[in-house]
Amino acid sequence: MKHIAALQNLVTAASLDGKPSAVELDAIEAEMPLIRAEVELLDAQIMTLDRPASELDERRIRRARRRVLAARRTLANITAGKAA
Repeated sequence: MKHIAALQNLVTAASLDGKPSAVELDAIEAEMPLIRAEVELLDAQIMTLDRPASELDERRIRRARRRVLAARRTLANITAGKAA
């Protein structure tokens, strides 16, 4: 019987201590408005999964989409300003 074994070393995060660095925390903090807006959009969409969307639901989803776009625009402008 022939044994099958991996020919490559395993890729693990053994060298990482599991804590985010200060740079990573700053990046998360900068993206937090976008993350919140996306969660709000997802919540609005989830509410309409098991029933037809009412006019109020449609407005809520539309507003949430606008917030996501505004947050993306703001984040893009911030990152573009840092790169310049």
